[in-house]
Amino acid sequence: MTIEQIIAVAIVFIQLIGVFFYIRAMVFGTTRPNRVTWFIWALAPLIATWLALKAGAGLSILPVFMAGFNPVLVLIASFLIKNGYWKITKLDIVCGFFALVSMFLWIITHSFSISIFFAILSDALAAIPTIIKSWKYPETETASAYLGGIIANALGLAIIKIWSFPIYFSGFYFIILNLILIIFIYRKKIIFWYTK
Repeated sequence: MTIEQIIAVAIVFIQLIGVFFYIRAMVFGTTRPNRVTWFIWALAPLIATWLALKAGAGLSILPVFMAGFNPVLVLIASFLIKNGYWKITKLDIVCGFFALVSMFLWIITHSFSISIFFAILSDALAAIPTIIKSWKYPETETASAYLGGIIANALGLAIIKIWSFPIYFSGFYFIILNLILIIFIYRKKIIFWYTK
């Protein structure tokens, strides 16, 4: 196996461990995902993966694929465990719209950069409810999936062969988003530790 293939296997393993602990928290009732958010979190990265592959990405896009695949696992688990909820807001509708627009723009313009931008924008908009929830009620979120996302995307960036916007942008975005979520989840503990 090449170093790139070893890193790819590590990326999948890290992401699956993170989502395992997230789903485990769902089983114990400490985490309750919004299915609309997680559906968009599945859709946007999978669109971004498809577009990046068309732009020439290799194994380096695997963390972005896993960023879409893991929410599929969370969605399935939320129905099996019956620990999820649907909350369709105007923001959810806007996010879904942008995910579809990204596909449409790629078909019309064949511009991977424009399509990736809209796919990531829809993912970022879908993240807003979870970011707010993580800030207000950090005890209702689990950081394991987000930590796995940071590590996996950093590894993915390390094996990029072609540094172009459609290939690297998703990885940087997912690192920043996951870092924000982890900081918000642990901010009360960090402040408590810092003020001791």
